[in-house]
Amino acid sequence: MKDKKFVSMVLVPSFALLFLFVVFPLFYGLGISFFDYNPARDSNPFLGLDNYMKMFQDPIFKKAVVNTLVFGIIAVFLNIVITLFLAQLISVLPSKKWKTIFRTILFIPCIAPMVGTALVWKSGIIETDGGLLNRLMGVFGMAPKNWTMTTGALLAIIIAYTLWADIGYNVVLFSAGLEGVPKEFDEAAAIDGAGPICRFLKIRVPLMGRTFAFVAVMTMANYFQMFAQFRVIAPKGGVDYSAMVLTNYIYRQSFTNYDMGYASAIAMALFVIVFAVALIQNRMMRLDWSYE
Repeated sequence: MKDKKFVSMVLVPSFALLFLFVVFPLFYGLGISFFDYNPARDSNPFLGLDNYMKMFQDPIFKKAVVNTLVFGIIAVFLNIVITLFLAQLISVLPSKKWKTIFRTILFIPCIAPMVGTALVWKSGIIETDGGLLNRLMGVFGMAPKNWTMTTGALLAIIIAYTLWADIGYNVVLFSAGLEGVPKEFDEAAAIDGAGPICRFLKIRVPLMGRTFAFVAVMTMANYFQMFAQFRVIAPKGGVDYSAMVLTNYIYRQSFTNYDMGYASAIAMALFVIVFAVALIQNRMMRLDWSYE
């Protein structure tokens, strides 16, 4: 009886907070997506499905969907490849001290405010006059470029910034996953003559299925909802909306156009996209959760 009371005391506040800050806003946003909603007005007429029909006729929305998918797929893929490679390099270091040092160095950008570091990148790296990127181009005799006025290059820069700012977290997770793989399998493969690359790809990576699935799903969900770097580096979405993503477009509709009903409809579309991609990933990554 005492155990049940303790469990109730712990779970009830947690579920209350979950409902208050997750479930209620989700359904509230779904509700106002059916209205021409503006909190500054006294009346907000009911529109039914008009906001959702408007999305399919909105060229900027279509562009934002494509950019969100391109950014999410490329950034998640590169993040997993890079962090898995770095985690493997760290795992072969002989000293535990050096492993900790390198993990800490890579993790430092993760704890820095993303808005602040994005401003540093915008002002110090991609700035047209005096930016590090243009200085490097000048060394090779190339003319400086206004990177914020480019199309594909601007999205590539944002992807590069996102990887720099976020890889440390997954390096730590993959390092823990590599250390959790039983050494007996690796030693047996080495005795059979398998090289380090072969052992990594055919022994360690498959046995890290649980860590790999968690990292892939969580990184995907996080990257599809990235906002700060897009708002700082490309607040208006870049030239021809080449760097406009759904989160930035939601912000624009909400706080620039004050059309929160339409913004809520776009947010519901983003929720459906993330949910669908997560389901696809879960189906693709069904795995045996044992080493036997």
